[in-house]
This record gives sequence, C-alpha cells and structure tokens, in this order.
Amino acid sequence: MTLTSTAPATAAGAVAGTAPVALLDAAPVAPVVDRSSARAFVDTHVVPHADDYDRSGRVPEELLRRVAEAGLWAPFLPPESGGAGMDMVTLGEVHEEVGRGCSSLRSLLTVHTMLSWTVQRWGTAEQRERWTPALGRGDALGAFCLSEPGAGSDAAGIATTAVQAGGGWVINGVKKWTTGGQRADVFLVFARTAASIGAFLVPRDTPGVEVRPIDDMLGTRASMLAEISFTDVVLGPDALLGPSGFTAGMVLTGTLDLGRYSVAAGSLGIVQACLEASSAYAAKREVGGRPLAELPLIQAKLSDMVTDARAARLLIEQAGRLKDAGESATLMATWVAKYFASTAAARHASEAVQIHGANGCAPGSPVARFYRDAKVMEIIEGSNEVQRITIAGQAERETTR
Repeated sequence: MTLTSTAPATAAGAVAGTAPVALLDAAPVAPVVDRSSARAFVDTHVVPHADDYDRSGRVPEELLRRVAEAGLWAPFLPPESGGAGMDMVTLGEVHEEVGRGCSSLRSLLTVHTMLSWTVQRWGTAEQRERWTPALGRGDALGAFCLSEPGAGSDAAGIATTAVQAGGGWVINGVKKWTTGGQRADVFLVFARTAASIGAFLVPRDTPGVEVRPIDDMLGTRASMLAEISFTDVVLGPDALLGPSGFTAGMVLTGTLDLGRYSVAAGSLGIVQACLEASSAYAAKREVGGRPLAELPLIQAKLSDMVTDARAARLLIEQAGRLKDAGESATLMATWVAKYFASTAAARHASEAVQIHGANGCAPGSPVARFYRDAKVMEIIEGSNEVQRITIAGQAERETTR
C-alpha cells in the first residue's frame, strides 16, 4: 500500500500545511443511545470545532476516538459484534444530530455504516468474526468504493475489474471520491467480474493499493476524500462478499439504500442547523430599529424551514420504520426521503446565508459551511436527477397495476 501527499501530524494535532484544529472538550464521553444523548455529544464535541475541521480539511484523530467511545461508529451491530443493537429509526435520529453539527463527520459515519452493515448482513461467519468487532468498536474504519473517474451514479459503468486467479482474485482499477479514503483501514470495493459485479473487502495495507488525497472540495471538506488505485491487488477467496453474481442485485442495492438513509438524515440535520442559526441571528440583528425576526419576509423563510424540517423528519422516520420491519417498501421511502431532505437542505442553506447577509459569506461562518455542504447532499448516494427518475418510475408502476 502506498499513501501519497499526506503530511505528518504535528504536536498540536493538526496536519502540516493546514489550519490547526482546536482541541476538544475534555469532558467524559457518555454512550450515545438516542437523539438526546447524540445531541449532547454533538453540542459538546463537534459544534464548537466544526469550522476548524472544515478549514483544516480533516476530522482529527481525537474526535474519531471520541466517536468510538460514544459507540457511534456502528451502533446498529449486535452487542457481540461491538454495537448496541440500535434500531434504524434511532440511527436516523443520531445521524441527523451529527449532520446538524458537521456534515463531514456524518459522511464518515455513513460510509463506515455502509461497510459494517454489509459485512454483518452478507458476510460469511469468518468475515464477520474477522471484521465486525473491530468495525463496531471503531478500531478499524471502513470506506465505500463505488464511484470511478468515469462512473458515478451509473454503476453499470464500473470499469474496475476483479479476475479469478490462483483460487483468489486480482483487482485492477481506480475509485474516486472515496469518503474517508485517506483514513480508512478497509475498503468495500465494487468491481466487475466475469459474471456480474462483485463486492470485495480490501485491507488498506494490501500491496498494490495506493491512496491519493483529494483536497479543496466544495463541501464536506473534512471528510478526507481520496482516489484509490488498485494495481494487481491480490486477494484471497475470502475477500468476496456475498455469493458470486449476487452483488449487483442485492448487496449493492442494500448498501446504497442504507447510505442514502444516512444522507437523508444528515440533510435534515443541515436544515435544522440552518433554522437554529437563522432564528438566533434574526432575533438579535436589528434593521431600522427592529429585529430581523419581525420582518414578514424573514418570518416566511423561517416558517418554511420549520415546515420542511418536520416533513423531512416524518419521511425519514417512515423509511426507518420500514427498515426495522424488513419491508421492501423502505427502498422507495428512502429515495423519497433523501430527495426531499437534500433539496430542502440546499434551499434553506441558501436562505440562511441570505438572512445572515454579508456575515453569512464571511470566513468561518457556519451557514457558509452549511451552504457548501448542502450542495453535496444533492449529488451523493444518487443524484437528485436519478432520484426523480426512480421516484417517477415507481409512480408509473403503481398507477398501471
């Protein structure tokens, strides 16, 4: 494995060549078990430092350890696998709160969730025994490798190959826009096999794996994106996740669905953060001797934020309940929730900047960060255009039954 363009850590916990990251609050970390405890964790350990993470372009190891102490990496795993057996409705609430504080951290949780859930759901007993305890504790962090330089939402365009050889597999190809790729210990890699698309567990230290950081993105700037190259990467037969030829229809669909659910919750978190920041600013900022909050046009913006936040929360809760019940209808419910929540986040982040005026455009402005992060939500885990096509197709099928 080769890692390029990664500067050494400094004593202050920053990365050479980047802005220093503020130290976290030293308060003990309580386990996160519901929305209330998640909000307390985020307000203590994330919100005060989120802009520092955004400027430095990474989430510091100190916070990653705090996340592990709080049991946030994979709380849906059973206790014997290092989790807490958390239901999906509660997981959505937790990811909403994390997204309210820092979309980059929530993005890291999303991809780790996708890999951990996939191993638990589709892995062999040996694969689960090897990986899930470390993933549940946060001792090993995971990343999701699907997008390529020439293939994003169109999974059919995957060019990375996995060829059977010597009883195992040889992988060649390039994955791009890999969230958490700079830090992950294991990658869930989707590659084209002779029969279909396969999912493979690839440890970071496997020879032939090269990680190249991608910096200065528009949004989620601290999510440690990377381009991952696989050059003659030799894997054993136990690297394949799920039966051969089974991946495209089941593993990929289920993994993306869970990621989409997390992004929907994180998008709602952005809307809530915009509402809280805008309400506080409008209450104290005066124009012509009157608080902004008394102006009808400002009231209209705030009321729309409240309404869309409540609507998105109901849609996400519905998708979570369907997941907990094992209902296939959760797939479309999650598409709808993600589409609604991501478009709402982009719209209200723009309005939040408008309410703040020039202050909203200034360096270090939280609403400026919300604005940039919200745009990313309309692209990842299925672009809004793909979502609209999928939702419309379902509507057509339902009306022609």
